[in-house]
Amino acid sequence: MRMSHAITMIILDWAGTTVDYGCFAPVDAFVSAFTYFGITPTMEETRAPMGMPKRAHIEKMLTGKRLTALWKETYGRPPTQKDVDKIYDQFEPTLFEVLVSHADPLPGVLSAVAEIRGMGIAIGSTTGYTQEMMDVIVPLAKEKGYAPDCIVCPDETGGIGRPYPYMLWHNLEALGVSSIGEVLKIGDTAADMQEGRNAGCLCVGVLEGSSMLGLSEKELAESDQADVSALFETADQNYRKAGADHVIKDISALPGLIKSLNEGTLDRER
Repeated sequence: MRMSHAITMIILDWAGTTVDYGCFAPVDAFVSAFTYFGITPTMEETRAPMGMPKRAHIEKMLTGKRLTALWKETYGRPPTQKDVDKIYDQFEPTLFEVLVSHADPLPGVLSAVAEIRGMGIAIGSTTGYTQEMMDVIVPLAKEKGYAPDCIVCPDETGGIGRPYPYMLWHNLEALGVSSIGEVLKIGDTAADMQEGRNAGCLCVGVLEGSSMLGLSEKELAESDQADVSALFETADQNYRKAGADHVIKDISALPGLIKSLNEGTLDRER
């Protein structure tokens, strides 16, 4: 059982959690890259590995049963690591083209982060993006008011990202946090929850704006309420299967969750 400490630091994901509502920048780039090679992935296949480093994400997609079969059918052989590299080489420039239009903070992020900072809590972050990709996103997000205290990419941990815990632990080192029990990890994918569980901290999944939900703001607003409730329930279950301790409707609920955890009015364990 993880030890109980007051939360002194949160670790936020980027796309789908704090910026890029619905996490569409990488989705669009992955679909475009695979389609270029004559393979059309489904949304489920595209989003399932979301949160992993992008090259590993492509490898995970390509080794899926259906996409492997399609690759064999198209090219007469199983996919290889060289094929992963070719798809990545197509994916990366496409992603850079769309990143600049997907850096807006999600609704409620700026006010939630300000309130959490007012509680004396540090704001860390991890991501599946490379440092070069973050060099595009970070200045744009900062211009719009969002700038965490620490940002760690897989580049800083030997290229090893989620679900491994190393990026998260690097935040603790950088911000001088003494115990993993003081950390709350917040994200929008199964890989985020696995990262937090592997690190040993509490994990929170966010519903609105997430890759787990996979809806744009417009799609969510126009959806039937019964359908939305069903989608929320499925996403909640998937988060918890991946290791989430708590699931919140949107990021604006995060300060209240932290207060409840620190005051002991909410169970810290699932």
